Order: sequence, then structure tokens, then C-alpha cells
Amino acid sequence: MKTYSDTVIRRTPVSFIAFGFFIFSLIFLQLRSFAQQIDNSMHHSKVKGISIAFQKVGNGPSLVLLHGFTQDSRIWKSQIENLSKDFTVIAWDTPGAGQSADPSENFDISEYSDCLKGLLDSISVKKAHILGLSWGGLLAQEFYFRYPTYVISLVLADTYAGWTGSLSDSIAKIRLTSCIKDSSLPPNEFVPNYLSGMFSDSPPQIAKVELANIRSDTHPLGFRVMAKALAIADTRGLLPTISVPTLLIWGDTDKRSPINVAHQLHDLIPNSILEIISNAGHVSNMEKPEQFNKIVKDFCLPLSSK
Repeated sequence: MKTYSDTVIRRTPVSFIAFGFFIFSLIFLQLRSFAQQIDNSMHHSKVKGISIAFQKVGNGPSLVLLHGFTQDSRIWKSQIENLSKDFTVIAWDTPGAGQSADPSENFDISEYSDCLKGLLDSISVKKAHILGLSWGGLLAQEFYFRYPTYVISLVLADTYAGWTGSLSDSIAKIRLTSCIKDSSLPPNEFVPNYLSGMFSDSPPQIAKVELANIRSDTHPLGFRVMAKALAIADTRGLLPTISVPTLLIWGDTDKRSPINVAHQLHDLIPNSILEIISNAGHVSNMEKPEQFNKIVKDFCLPLSSK
């Protein structure tokens, strides 16, 4: 039986098919080359027996980027490209994410903080701006608590004072139960469950595709360990003691960490600055990268010379 495809193929000039294959081959080679460049940009360091992958790009004052759970350093693509013009940008794959090895099942937030210090020590970084998104924001708070002399400033984006500290004990338990259950799902089921909650109602399609690809590489164990740390955390007692310059960046349509959480942190952290990005969700750095980058640069760069 003749199909529509048969008819189209028979009517298509051979030269046109050859040209199309040539173009496809060029695109494929460019994408493969780009993927290799990304892979080659990753460094590795062993800290506390764990192999940690990280990117280190640019020159200038150090800016450390800490991603959320079910993510890795690839979410910072725009920030690395843009902010590395003014900063030495260090973006790690948290233990249990990306190219880094998994930690033990009982790893806690203090051990993550110790690993971050160990990584910075291994590359001779003793002072840095610390920027954390979502779960990474909790880690940034813990890192400040344990190693305040390393911190020039804090940038906390779409984060929490822990789920218990910013939401409620009951919501924290519900979220943790869901995370543990979902960690066993295959990527084609896991990714859709969480993707829509990361963005506003009309995000750029490319950002959704990029985040979906990143989340499909989630480490189940790393996801569970990080979710547990976030669920039990309550940093409300720590926040009033923060004495370094602190910037809060929030998407105004964040569904995971609603805008009232931003105001909670703003009220608790002395002299903190709150910047709200319109029409952006939980991953405001991916949804509105130009605005996010400008806010970070305008805040951090003047502090670097003091």
C-alpha cells in the first residue's frame, strides 16, 4: 500500500535529500562539539572520599553557585556565560548530583557544607560570594553558619529557611514523603511530576527543555538525601545573626517557595535586600536569566572591592 511518506519521498529530488542530510550532519556535529566542550569544562576533586565535579570559569572575585535538588551545575549555563566576564564562577555538582559521586544515605546538610569548604580549599578559594538557589540556598545558609570567614556576601534565590522553617511541619512531611516515593520513578514519569512547578505559567520553551534534560539525570539517592535535609531544616534562628550583605532574589510566581517566604527571610535577615523578578517561577535564573544576572552583578561587584 502506498503511503503519504512514499509519495513525498519519490517526488523529492535526490539533491534536496542530500542537502538536507548535510545540514543535519552539521547540526549534529555542532551539538556534539558543544556537549564535549561542556564535559571538558568539568574539573574533579576528591573531598572526604567523594569525587566532586565542578566548573571554574572566568577571572575576578570568586562567585560560588549552588544548585537545587534534582538539578546540577548545568542550570547555571547563562550565569556562567555572563557572570564569568566579571567573576571567577565556581559551579559544583553537589554530591549526589550531576557528575559528582553519591554520598552516604545519612549525609546531612553540615556534611554538604564541609564538602563545599573542602572543594574551595582544594582550589585555594578563601573568600567568595555564595549564591544558592532553592536547596542550594539552604546550603548557603549552613555554609555561612559554619564558615563565615569564607563569605563575602550571600545571594539567596527562591529558597527557604528549610521546609519546616518556611512552610510547616506537616507540609514538610508531605513533601518529603512524595520525594522519597518519586525517587524510584523512571525519568519519563519523574520529570513531568516536577517540571511544571518550577516555572511561571508561560516560561520559555527552551528553559523547560533544558531543565527536563537535567532532571532526567537525577540521582535517586542524592534526591532523597537532599530532600531529607531540606525537610527537617529550620534556620529561622540563624537568619537574624547573618551579618554579611545579603541579597534575596525571587520569582513573583514561584509555586514551590511562594513570595511570602521571600518576605519572611527579608524580615529576618538584617539589612537584606529583596529583588523580585516579574513573571518568573522557582528557577528564576533560567526563566529570566538577563534580569537575574544583572541583579547579581550589580549587588556583588561593588562589594568585591571593599
